Amino acid sequence: MEVLLLMVFTIVGYIIMYRLYGRFIGYKIFKISDQAKAPSVELQDGIDYVPTRKEIIFGHHFTSIAGTGPIVGPAIAIIWGWVPAVLWVFFGSVLMGAVHDFGSLIISMRNQGKSISEFTARYINSRTRVFFFIIVFLTLWIVIAIFGMIIAIIFSIYPTSVLSVWMQIPIAIYLGHLIYKKGYSLVLWSIIAMLLLYLLMFAGIYLPFNLPDLFGIPSTGLWTIVLLIYAYFASVLPVTTLLQPRDYINAYQLIGAMVLITLGIIFSAFFGDMKFVSPAINLNPTDAPPVWPFLFITIACGAISGFHSLVASGTSAKQVKNEHDALFVGYGSMLVESLLALLVIIAVAAGIGLGYTTKGGELLTGVAAWTNHYESWTAAAGLGSKIKAFVDGAANMMEYIGISHALGVVIMGVFVSSFAGTTLDTATRIQRYVISELAGDMKISFFQKRHAATAFAVISAAILAFATGADGKGALALWPMFGAVNQTLAALALIVITLYLKRKGGMKWIVAGLPAIFMSTMTLWASVMNQSEFMAGNNLLLMAVNALIILLVVWIIAEGLLKFFKPGEAK
Repeated sequence: MEVLLLMVFTIVGYIIMYRLYGRFIGYKIFKISDQAKAPSVELQDGIDYVPTRKEIIFGHHFTSIAGTGPIVGPAIAIIWGWVPAVLWVFFGSVLMGAVHDFGSLIISMRNQGKSISEFTARYINSRTRVFFFIIVFLTLWIVIAIFGMIIAIIFSIYPTSVLSVWMQIPIAIYLGHLIYKKGYSLVLWSIIAMLLLYLLMFAGIYLPFNLPDLFGIPSTGLWTIVLLIYAYFASVLPVTTLLQPRDYINAYQLIGAMVLITLGIIFSAFFGDMKFVSPAINLNPTDAPPVWPFLFITIACGAISGFHSLVASGTSAKQVKNEHDALFVGYGSMLVESLLALLVIIAVAAGIGLGYTTKGGELLTGVAAWTNHYESWTAAAGLGSKIKAFVDGAANMMEYIGISHALGVVIMGVFVSSFAGTTLDTATRIQRYVISELAGDMKISFFQKRHAATAFAVISAAILAFATGADGKGALALWPMFGAVNQTLAALALIVITLYLKRKGGMKWIVAGLPAIFMSTMTLWASVMNQSEFMAGNNLLLMAVNALIILLVVWIIAEGLLKFFKPGEAK
């Protein structure tokens, strides 16, 4: 029953904070107005700038920011105990993450939908903008390169999810055609599309698909190639053709899966023996880094994530049709993602105790199940291990509402794969914007074109992915530092938001300033500790890249402080 009470109290907390703090941030701090003309209307081009109903853009934005982050992060951070994880997910999201996301979105909307890298020049200086571009490009470069491999791993673990994931594409294209070209009912046909996807999930149980190795290329490498090709087309097509309808369907499907997990928690709490089997607090797990600062780096999506600022200012700002909708899209979607992270925490802290099968085939329950999976940091660190803990825990709970374990596994496999897919195609599109903006500043007209910029984004990611061989896992070389880089980006976005609010006068800046100080401290602390680890392991690549990031971040923080204390800034 303690699990159910935690979920209920937290959901009520999200609703209260959205109604009180969210509206305060929107209407009192940023003074949003429906009279302000949005860039989606002012610059409408039918490709990138498209005024969109808030329900559709919410679906696109939510599925794009979520990715596998709110699943993977909590599934590993639970090793420090469920209490620290829950506290950071809740308070981090309502006080930091949602402010970060909404602030990035609304400022971009007031700057012609430009990316946060681009409008950094206005609020700090042009030199800082270049440094920001480097960090953003590096972040997206790693994301695009590695997400093909992540999805390939998911397909390998759960081949029953492949059919449904790929069939989403033609279904989404046809849905977009019906809604935008024929004027059919959005809600009705979205529900029909979602039901069709669930039928395909059921069919996936009987039609699993394993991609074989071909031409000496392992399946992970082949999937990476296929997914990068898909990401190219998803990036250059008009958003209404594929990206919006696919993400909207995904939003229905993903929220549907969250509802099933929630019902599973309720029924397993009343009719099962579900309780927390992980420790409430475990500050010294075997081989794990210290909880401070690494909890705040390990759980990014679900609390606060720098990648969100790129989605908000990269794609969503070009599609939100008015500032009033921005509160629902920016602040609201962050809280829904945080709720997802909470459900993941419950699945891996309690649901796993309902039944866990070891590699040796032994079925464990209770504390023994959790301890076997999380016996050390190393044991729980692999991507497959993290995903398995969540999928098994969620499928266990869903059995109490009459869904077979096999079908539950498919639903959760599609759930994770779909999130990863939307992150991949959105990241590619954002990287195209970043390259085009930078090319414009450097007067390189060729890379301002969307096909050329997208090709550069995809080819550069492929080079990184295949840098160490044909398996497509080259980006793993940079993955150990990704968490710190991502959270560093969040800190830098908060600095820009703080400077924007400082121009407005009074103490408005404090709502972003205090989170900026906290995140800057945590991420720099973690980066320095990572540098010591990289030096001890004599990893020259990670040492060099991490040192560059630390230098750029310190520089940007210094520039931000100088700007903050400079008197007489014009509004």
